[in-house]
Amino acid sequence: MGPRAAPLLPLLLALLGRPDPGRAEGCDLQPVTAEPPITLSYATSTVLRGCVSSSSLDTSHEVHVLSVEWSKASAFPLNVSVTPRAGACTRSAVLVLLCARCSATITSLCPDLLVRTDARLGTGTTTALGPEPPVAASEGQLLAWARDAYGGITSYSELRDPRWVQLRLGEDANSPLDCVPQERFDAMLHLETEVFFHGVKGCSRGDAQSTRAAHIVRLQPNPSSPITDVNLSLSCPERAVSNQILILQSLANVTWSLSVNNCHIQFLVSGNYKIAPISSLLLPGELLPDTEWGLVAKAFEKNYSIIASYSAIPASTRVSLEIQEHEAVRRVPATPTPPAPTADSLPHTLLLMLQPWKCTDETMEIVIARSHLEPIKDVVNITLRDISCQAEKNATHFMLRTPLSHCGTLLEGRGHANNELILNLAKGTVLRSVRVAFQCKIPRELFLRLFPTAAFEAPQTELEVNKEAFVQASMRWEDHPADLQLKECSLVVPGREPVLLVQGGEARGMGVAVLEGPSSSHGRKVWRFRFTYAVPEDGRVPFSATLTCKAGLQNNTIFEKVLEVTVKDGWQTANNRGLGLAAVLGITFGAFLIGALLTAGLWYIYSHTRPISKLQPVSSTAPASESSSTNHSIGSTQSTPCSTSSMA
Repeated sequence: MGPRAAPLLPLLLALLGRPDPGRAEGCDLQPVTAEPPITLSYATSTVLRGCVSSSSLDTSHEVHVLSVEWSKASAFPLNVSVTPRAGACTRSAVLVLLCARCSATITSLCPDLLVRTDARLGTGTTTALGPEPPVAASEGQLLAWARDAYGGITSYSELRDPRWVQLRLGEDANSPLDCVPQERFDAMLHLETEVFFHGVKGCSRGDAQSTRAAHIVRLQPNPSSPITDVNLSLSCPERAVSNQILILQSLANVTWSLSVNNCHIQFLVSGNYKIAPISSLLLPGELLPDTEWGLVAKAFEKNYSIIASYSAIPASTRVSLEIQEHEAVRRVPATPTPPAPTADSLPHTLLLMLQPWKCTDETMEIVIARSHLEPIKDVVNITLRDISCQAEKNATHFMLRTPLSHCGTLLEGRGHANNELILNLAKGTVLRSVRVAFQCKIPRELFLRLFPTAAFEAPQTELEVNKEAFVQASMRWEDHPADLQLKECSLVVPGREPVLLVQGGEARGMGVAVLEGPSSSHGRKVWRFRFTYAVPEDGRVPFSATLTCKAGLQNNTIFEKVLEVTVKDGWQTANNRGLGLAAVLGITFGAFLIGALLTAGLWYIYSHTRPISKLQPVSSTAPASESSSTNHSIGSTQSTPCSTSSMA
């Protein structure tokens, strides 16, 4: 499901009577009031309130005031680092730090920095200390005291829950004359800080029985200051578990650089990402929902039924995350250099990060880009547990597709398929194999397929007019498969009323018949039917149509699947294909033969039906002595018709 508009969706869902997908599974995110399962901090230059001014230019000191608040008692000391902006300490400076008796360590490259603070300073402090500032009842009193004491204020910043602060000295003549605090002030020119995030939420699905947990971090976009690169340091407890996933959501153009320490965890990331020190190659992410409920639903889709932490933080270029164990002793989140993976552990770590496997309710598909295997090197071929199931390979990928019932795949409860990827490596003449066990999540969703024959093989997305089509809907539901029923299926053509095909397990409409499906196994139910799409009355064949099916439980939970199909008219297609050379030659020869026969027939008829007057005369030659009398007799006979009788 793609991202949707958050403000309108709850209203639309309410109007349509459909539950919010984030709560449909029985999870309502609530603030974590107990010990949070993570320690999360992020870098920012935006302070709660702040200002700058040029009022200190005519004085003997530049004056910087930091006022720190705490949401709760901090277990970590505050580190403040002071550096000159231009690389040299040219003026005396005063730092006023108020942090309600917190523990702090202040270091500076400028030896003449004077610090006035009410904090308990650590042994690493390298600055000169002055008297404590007076207790100020308000922000206005604090700033008024600083002006009176030093003649002006260079900067003022109010922070909440900082982990460390870097202050850059320097003054700007273009700053306002007076320092007037503003809400959410951008202090980028003189300050950067990393603040702890205490707004962690969590929940678990009502029917959750597993311990698979998800941690979700969402970067809220900032149009005024877009970022394209994020560095995230991740550390895990010593007794790290591998049944957790970290979901990182951001804009799609963000690239994540992940520094991982002691973590066996899976990742689901928006945009591209790389994992140090495994590989410097960018791995493709996927488009994730940009709403709270959408991300929770995505975690449930991946079969992580516990949302251990959900954190929505402002856009930041640096994020630190430590996954905690409540029994573990709290330590300051550190980012030590992670140990380099060994030759044996590298394939396991890389493949578990990539997760190149994908399952449907009946198949398993594995696609691995060869470029992602470069850190392993020397991969000859890849098989599954059954070594006869070998991946096909080309110049760019290893690919394998198999039914869930083959290749040694084991089906477990809660919708998982287990197998092993076996990487056969060759280094010189030495061959060795590395086995990586994996678990493939079978989505808990309705699958819809269209077939051209009753064999239900080779699904397609073409629907031919006036020809039987065979439909299969299927779904795995291990909890109570008997409760799962096919509610209805219909065909929707643009501009026409939907055609109901099946409802309540019975055929509806002409040319529809419900077929016997295979018996249920491992919680998988299959429904089959056939139908014929007739040519519409107006004779116009649409370009596309939508096949929609719904399955549901007795508690009215509905699963819907939509299959887009193209409509094909076999007669028109045959006429539009054009003629081949043989057909053209045959037609030409046939036309010639018919023409020749017709011409011959016409000539025969013409030659046997000519008029007698058109025939040439036949001449006879008489003897010369008889020619005159003969001619006379003939002439007399012709001229006097009565001469015959007189002669007689």
